[in-house]
Amino acid sequence: MCTAAIASCAQTKTDTIKGTTETAAQILKKVENGKAYLIDVRTPEEYQAGHLDYSKNINIKSGDFKQQVSKLDKNKPVYLYCRSGNRSGQAADSLGTLGFKTYYNIGGFEQLKSAGLPAAK
Repeated sequence: MCTAAIASCAQTKTDTIKGTTETAAQILKKVENGKAYLIDVRTPEEYQAGHLDYSKNINIKSGDFKQQVSKLDKNKPVYLYCRSGNRSGQAADSLGTLGFKTYYNIGGFEQLKSAGLPAAK
């Protein structure tokens, strides 16, 4: 797991991340610099078992999902992931209806780790 210069951890991966035209390093740099959000929409139990570094857990199955994401800056890009990409796709649909300008369903946790995004646990 990389903690300090996270962008350098992903530099060996030059493929773009599903749903975007960006590489893991580019996404990480934005998130690390506070210019984007990385949101894990899985349950808190799934999140505790392992998640991407710098991600925030907002469970799509919770009754207050829309209220929680509404607190985010709608002008910053939002990168969403879950276990397989299904729930993050649903979350992306919700963000669109809430007025977010830029949001991406970037897929599943294991695939994102393989693409170079560092993970905790």
